[in-house]
Order: sequence, then C-alpha cells, then structure tokens
Amino acid sequence: MSPKMKPLIAVVQEDRGLAATLAQQLESHGFTTQTFHKAATAKKFVEDNFVHCVVIDPALSDSTGLQLLENLRACGITTAILFLATPAEPIVIAQTLDAGADDFIIKPYHLEELVARINAVLRRSETAGDRRLTRNVDLTIGAFSFNGAEVHPERLELIFYGNRKCKLGRKELGILYHLHANPGVIISRQSLIHAVWGVHADVRSRSLDQYVAKIRDYYEDHGQALDCLRTIHGIGYWYEPEAITATLSAPAKKSRRS
Repeated sequence: MSPKMKPLIAVVQEDRGLAATLAQQLESHGFTTQTFHKAATAKKFVEDNFVHCVVIDPALSDSTGLQLLENLRACGITTAILFLATPAEPIVIAQTLDAGADDFIIKPYHLEELVARINAVLRRSETAGDRRLTRNVDLTIGAFSFNGAEVHPERLELIFYGNRKCKLGRKELGILYHLHANPGVIISRQSLIHAVWGVHADVRSRSLDQYVAKIRDYYEDHGQALDCLRTIHGIGYWYEPEAITATLSAPAKKSRRS
C-alpha cells in the first residue's frame, strides 16, 4: 500500500446513526470509509471496487452478516473482513472464522482496539501479498490494451479514444485480462469462471454471460465494436485480436496477388 494512500474501509451496519458514527471515527484515524446498510449493496460495491477491509455488523435487514461473509468468499473476494458482534458462544465465533472472517471483535469495544485490529488484518493481507482484485488480477498488473481501449487495473477503468473513461467492475476486469492473456484460443466458460472467481466459486454460466454482455455494452457505448470477441455457443469464448487476425490472413492475401 502506498504511504499516501488511505485504506478504504467498507462499513456494513444497518443502523444509519451507528454507521455514520463509526465511519467518522475511522476517518479520524486515517481511513477512508464507505457505509452500507444492506448486504446486497455492500456486496456489489466490494465486487466492483478495491476495498482494503470490510467491517460487518451481523444484524442486517436483507440478510445476515454471516451470509454476506459467506457470499463474498464464495465470489472469490479475498479482501480482509472483520466481524463485529455482541457476546457470542464460542461455536458462533468458530463458525464466523471458518466462513472466512479474518478477525472477530465483541461489542462493546474500544475504538482504539478496533483500529488496531483493522491495521493488523491489513498488515497480514499485505504480508501475504493479498492485493487481488480478482483471482487472476492484482494491483501489480500494469495497464494493457484490449481491442483499442486501455485497461487500467489499479483504477478499475477503461480508457477509450479521446481519453473517454468508464468505470470497470472487478469481474469484468478479470475476464478481460484472462482473454487478453489467451488470445486466439477457445476458452471454455468453466475455465474462465475458474480463472476469475476461483475453482470453488459457485458461479453459473449465465452469470458469466451477463458480465461479458456488460463488457460489450462498455464498448458499444463508446462507439467501438467488439467483433474480435466471439461467443462459441455451448462452449465459451474466443478472443482474436486484430494483430492475430492480420497475421493469419496475410498469407491468403499474398497468394491472391500471385
């Protein structure tokens, strides 16, 4: 993490007053915060943005903190997660940690302890090299080109001709990078899911197709076709960049001239 970069903490707390207070307290200790009051909106934000740590309160109106934790891990999210809870039986704490929480803190707690525990899980994440945006993309990967646009992983951005920019979701980024790294070959849906979400992720082919459709929309919205990305029905996808297409077609053009 850059010394100038403030860690982004997602606070998931149903009570708006408590969420605002906690966010203010964390910001006074050098963090940037984003608050959420429902599991669904929190999950979408964490999937689409790089978050350093998620602080979850278990009581949510549309789900439970434990279900949110399990859903994030099932999607391949490796972001540090700290669980807040009232005094609980040891079995509850064990279940939470087994589900993928990095730490568990009992309420009421001292702010200094919470800040120290957040810093501790952030240090462990950095030590482990856990700076992943998706299973196959981390913050060390530099910008790359994809069909005339520049993909910037560190900013989750697509930059088109004329410096026109659009935000890019984390999963769309992972899909673009895997296709970019495997040009000119047919990639099955299953192998693409495993590359981006992980081998054990519970992701359906239909969900993958929806992410690919969003990528096509990004290009169409900026006046660029994505003909180089073909859907092979019943199998997967085939990314054939213009450079490969030109190379493959060159001999045929030469033979027509002779």
